[in-house]
Amino acid sequence: MKKLFMAVLALLCSSWLWASDPAIQSAYQAAAKAAQHGPAEIGLIDQARLKLPAGYAFIPQAEAKTLMVAMGNSVGDDLLGLIMPEDEQQNWFIDVSYEKSGYIKDDDAKDWDAAELLTSLKEGTEETNKMRKERGIPEFEVIGWVEKPTYEAASHRLVWSANTRDKGASSDAEQGVNYNTYALGREGYISMNLVTGMSTVEAEKPIAKQLLAALEFNDGKRYSDFNASTDKVAEYGLAALVGGVAAKKLGLLAVIGAFLAKSAKLIGLALVGGFAAIRRFFGGKSDDSAQV
Repeated sequence: MKKLFMAVLALLCSSWLWASDPAIQSAYQAAAKAAQHGPAEIGLIDQARLKLPAGYAFIPQAEAKTLMVAMGNSVGDDLLGLIMPEDEQQNWFIDVSYEKSGYIKDDDAKDWDAAELLTSLKEGTEETNKMRKERGIPEFEVIGWVEKPTYEAASHRLVWSANTRDKGASSDAEQGVNYNTYALGREGYISMNLVTGMSTVEAEKPIAKQLLAALEFNDGKRYSDFNASTDKVAEYGLAALVGGVAAKKLGLLAVIGAFLAKSAKLIGLALVGGFAAIRRFFGGKSDDSAQV
């Protein structure tokens, strides 16, 4: 099946769209070759494991970084990989990252106010816009909540979502969405941020939550394993993951979201599978029976 996948990928790569940018073409080829397809258990450094369901593919760290850079983003060592759908009709991806922040106290979740958190997120976005302007990256603005922040104290998981658009764009301009999910651990947190659009986010929320539920910290790395006498405590609380700290990642992913909107079919067909398209291409042959 791998040979079949790579052969179809090569055909897709010969199109004018791919040929127009060799860096993107090369990054997609490397990502597709390295993709781990579900069902599979994906190790996330020494921290956790993700039970990736069937129908999804995980792009490992090295290839994910190359791909993100090719799409115009700058990435740090916190990126662990990308999750993408194998169904070419679905046009989204999930940025999986780990921040070794230390143990994040979640006391403030009991008292936070959604309006105040939105104001904090907008203010943080304006600060990061200064960096984007210096780098020649389009500035953007946060419009409002797609889903207000919710925190489950029992599972130590946070979910929130905001929609964005280019700064100064008209009210009917295309909007991007980051649907953000977080799992807190003993030494930091893992974020799994879905990048998509307003027209599809409601249908894709369950996907993000399914993948968050499939994530589990390793023994000794869980939030409940925290040792107050030895472990580092983060310099910020849970609210920062919806405010200033979140604004930086939100902005970087907004750049990729714009690329995704323009190149959705390319990503859906060529990067991680498009197995339905592959079967159609070969006239209905199954993956096991097709020969290349």
